[in-house]
Amino acid sequence: MYAPGTESLVKQAREIQEEELQRFYGRISKHLPSNKEVAVEVVDSLQRLHLIVSATKYAKTLPPDLIKKLQTLLRSPSCPEQFQILSSAILRESLPLSLHVLSTELSQDSRALSYMASVVLSQAGSKEDLLPLCQHLLKSLESRQSEVQVPKHMLPILSKIFSFSPQILSEDQVNLVSRKLTDWLRYASVHQGASMSSGGFFTSPRIRQPAPMTEVDGAVAGDFFTVLCVGQSYTEDQWMNMYTFSMIKNWLLTYDTEGTSTAESDDRSEVDSSVMSMVSATSSSSRLLPPKERLREKAFEYCHRLIEQSDRKALKRTDAELQKACLVESVAIMDIICSEDASYVYRAFPCIKALYGRLSADLAFARALLPIAQFYLNHSETAAVDSEAVFHQVFTRFPAELFNEPMLAFEFVHFCLHNVSVLQEKVAIYRHSFPNLLKFLAWNSPGLISEYVELLPSLLAPETAIELLHSLLDLPCLAAALDLQHRSSCYPAQDRAVWDQQGSKITASLDAFRQPSYRGLFLYILRPEAGTGDTIDRLSTLHEALEGMVESPRVVRCAQIVPVLLHVYFNTVTQTADEKLINQLLLVLLERSSLLFNIKNFSTEVQRVFSTHLQTLCKLHPPLIVDQYKELLDFVSTTTSIYSKENFYTHAVWVIGEYLSVSYDSRCTVELITSFFEGLEAVLFEITQVRQSSSPPCYSPRLLTVLMTALAKLASRSQDLIPRASLLLSKMRSFARSGPVAVCFSEEDTEEIITRAHELINLLKLPNVAQFVLAPSTHGDSPRWHRDTNAGLPQRMRAISGLLHNHSNFLPA
Repeated sequence: MYAPGTESLVKQAREIQEEELQRFYGRISKHLPSNKEVAVEVVDSLQRLHLIVSATKYAKTLPPDLIKKLQTLLRSPSCPEQFQILSSAILRESLPLSLHVLSTELSQDSRALSYMASVVLSQAGSKEDLLPLCQHLLKSLESRQSEVQVPKHMLPILSKIFSFSPQILSEDQVNLVSRKLTDWLRYASVHQGASMSSGGFFTSPRIRQPAPMTEVDGAVAGDFFTVLCVGQSYTEDQWMNMYTFSMIKNWLLTYDTEGTSTAESDDRSEVDSSVMSMVSATSSSSRLLPPKERLREKAFEYCHRLIEQSDRKALKRTDAELQKACLVESVAIMDIICSEDASYVYRAFPCIKALYGRLSADLAFARALLPIAQFYLNHSETAAVDSEAVFHQVFTRFPAELFNEPMLAFEFVHFCLHNVSVLQEKVAIYRHSFPNLLKFLAWNSPGLISEYVELLPSLLAPETAIELLHSLLDLPCLAAALDLQHRSSCYPAQDRAVWDQQGSKITASLDAFRQPSYRGLFLYILRPEAGTGDTIDRLSTLHEALEGMVESPRVVRCAQIVPVLLHVYFNTVTQTADEKLINQLLLVLLERSSLLFNIKNFSTEVQRVFSTHLQTLCKLHPPLIVDQYKELLDFVSTTTSIYSKENFYTHAVWVIGEYLSVSYDSRCTVELITSFFEGLEAVLFEITQVRQSSSPPCYSPRLLTVLMTALAKLASRSQDLIPRASLLLSKMRSFARSGPVAVCFSEEDTEEIITRAHELINLLKLPNVAQFVLAPSTHGDSPRWHRDTNAGLPQRMRAISGLLHNHSNFLPA
């Protein structure tokens, strides 16, 4: 969202008329190139032009003469930088494209070249479009000019180019860049850049002797230069060193994929690691390596030195943060190198292992520990190193203690996604850590929903599937508990005034969080691993304790994503679920349909998901109705289920009528059918009782039609029940025409109820026909063409009902 003033300017830019726009183009073109008298006016006009061309998603077509003048400004080394910035931004957003014009006349000035490159990169559509710019940069690299003349902006541009099109560089060009990167990475000066110093009032300025670079703790840098060396000013080769380190990871991922041959790698891996370290460390041997391998060697040494430098105590906070960032990048680069050449694994592991031992106790370095975990995941088997402790730390402490760190949450989830298959196969704790992993989602739900939709199937295991379902349903409770835990740690119990500022409802929940009687409930909902039980008996008590948090924005947002995750869960679990698990899932649906956190619309949305997947479970395993007949019969025989969860109740009645048949399960006896019939009969009778003082119905007409249809289906399968069903159906006309019903239902709904009852009565007059029409087809995969979703009758029933009608002309005399 824009600020009000900005939004007004954007609106004006979008609504500017074409005639006014052309006049504005003319005024700008007249003042370009600018002189000092109108420089301020030109800057203002260029800023307005940039707003106009970028205000909509459609590119604006500028006059050719204006385009040419902007291109001239962009190429001019003497042009003020502010003009070049604005010209570059305008050309990127406008037509005609400036790509080919700028590519043919590339500037030798580094600053102008960087702005021209931004236009070329934004408008390039193929490798051929980037080729002139790429060749120009490579030619500058290959020239024998002094290092001072090498543009600092060249490497970022080159990095963008090969990221866009890796095939743009030939093998010789890759080797050329690799050699340059090696030199910049390893052989930068260890002295600070020269700075001018005044010699006094009567003397001319003199050049100070270059001072040595220092470490972050103030000591003199004793080895080669890295990004963690500190100085007042930097030489050109030191800048190139820093640029090189920033792009080396991307370069290795793109062009260092060949590695050494398999035979050579196997031979190296058999050599003693200490001997290999000594041989590889000698500069004479490294200079004999091919360019790619030499770059790999120098990058490894560079990262090793950075890890050593990160152990120093930084004097400035910014340097301490830089140390953490360098650790992340260094370990990632070493991981890439070891993946390309297994011989480096033996050299890297002592360093990585020592680094883990140093950082593991300090959660401030949690983000740096993720690349270490990645290194262990990729190479621990090669080096025969136990990695269990690393992953136990990552999957237990991080989510439990750092759930409120959004950047760590994002990186952690992407770590899991990137390695999902390996984690499932090799890390035993992964699938049992979902109670902890869900903490990141509960706290950061809007930003991580798409990642968890992708991650959730990998967390499913047969032994924990039911517990995972309960955990998803309790996700809003987890969000509320984490919020209380965070508040409780921030506000001491003694400071009652601060507690009272949270509001009376939240204060009550905070009190409950600190009470010993609720401790077991909160310990369970905040548990780090699965396996302590599918759920808890006192869940309703936990809901009461958390009642003050139901309006918390974090809890409400978390509740909104639960239905999405439930769909993913059921779509995944039904692909591999056996009969035992399906039976357990049905019991959870029946139990939890009335045991959900009391958040607005939460129960309704979850029950809608339950309804959809109840049908799927019964279709996969129709004997489910007989297996769980006691629980289903108890559920559908009480009218309270209608008023609190009508949609789910309607679907439960439908599956009973559809799948309670001997054609699906030979255990379906007459006694079982009669039990369900009597339960549904009592419910329909109770909700259709009309009294003078009775209130209007609190349910939908669809529920009535489903109940009537289910009773007719059951009666057709046990013909002794047909008279009772017909008697109950015959009362539906008087019910539908009664006063309270007429107030609640529309005329169309009333006619639907009467028509359905009439059709069913006529159909039951011919029991054999009724059994044919109402019995399910075990082999039919085509749609049933229900008029109501999962509740109507097939078209053939309506045709037969018409034939049975007393006034039909088709009846024989």
